[in-house]
Amino acid sequence: MPPVREYYERLLSVMGPQHWWPAENQFEIIVGAILTQNTAWSNVERAIGNLRAAGMLSHGAILKARMPRLAKLVRPSGYFRQKAKKLKAFCKFLEAEYGGSLEQMFKTPTAELREKLLAVFGIGPETADSILLYAGEHPVFVVDAYTKRILERHGWINSKAGYEHVQNLVQGDIPPDAPQYNELHAFFVQVGKNWCRGREARCSQCPLEIFLKEQR
Repeated sequence: MPPVREYYERLLSVMGPQHWWPAENQFEIIVGAILTQNTAWSNVERAIGNLRAAGMLSHGAILKARMPRLAKLVRPSGYFRQKAKKLKAFCKFLEAEYGGSLEQMFKTPTAELREKLLAVFGIGPETADSILLYAGEHPVFVVDAYTKRILERHGWINSKAGYEHVQNLVQGDIPPDAPQYNELHAFFVQVGKNWCRGREARCSQCPLEIFLKEQR
């Protein structure tokens, strides 16, 4: 079992609170979670900026929008036609299941809501968990490519480890706590971007590698 809690405490002491996810409200977080699939966050920010300028950062506005216009607005995020369909699908789900109320949606028990979200077109485990954790403050850990890369390079998982396996591994070391899961995921993102890069691992500078050497 990896020292996930020790990783969390180490990174918190070095990097401080990350205040992630950057958004003005719950719905914007959800839109960002859908649009960030297979693209950089900078592209998502441009797409969200387009939606905001067009007055379309609400489930009602997206439901009413014509698909060509919606696709054009989210074009900077890539795969824009598919992502427009995904936004529509979520908004239809929200309207049909909860009368358009995010408050009602997030009152649903975590496991039940997660299952419902996964049944929505275009929402997979990472997107569903991002919605649950960041928009709804449900205690689920979000597993992304950065998390898997870091844990694999440190020898805690292999390349074939699935999403649920990695999630259970983390949640087994840190009991359900939305704020801590929020910060830990944000820390892994920063480590993955700055040190544990895909093609160039900067281990000598990484606070996690320094921590591990101290433990040996």
